[in-house]
Amino acid sequence: MTTAEARTHLDYNAWASRRLLEAALALEQEQLHRDMSVSHKSIHDTLSHIHFADRIWFSRVQGVPFQKVEPLEVEWSEIHRRWLEFADLLKDSDLDRIISYKDMAGNPHETPLWQIILHCVNHATLHRGQVMAMFRQLGLKPPPTDLIFYYREMRCA
Repeated sequence: MTTAEARTHLDYNAWASRRLLEAALALEQEQLHRDMSVSHKSIHDTLSHIHFADRIWFSRVQGVPFQKVEPLEVEWSEIHRRWLEFADLLKDSDLDRIISYKDMAGNPHETPLWQIILHCVNHATLHRGQVMAMFRQLGLKPPPTDLIFYYREMRCA
């Protein structure tokens, strides 16, 4: 993986999450918080889970303590911005840097940075898909967030 590829994946992640969050925030509160018996129960809670993961992985990569999470509609774009700024400063060789961290249970791990970046993007994609299924269960059409739509939009920009 190159830094350009890492940046593209992180930018895609921010783009797709932003599109889905905007659609979610247009829902009625009952729809946003309804227990759909999927993933983290509701659209809001599943999006909050993605946001939480984006933040905790960024804190691990930066080697700083995890701080209190602000509401996702306030802070999510900020964490995406910080990921992208971080990626802009990377050299290709930085992607092999080993990140030491503890998981939520306190177990120690060591993982190359490039694997963490791809994990974050993949994790968010999984849960965005679940949110899209919840939209459909509500009888609503979610916005397209597939990677190919991102590529098409970026090509036209």
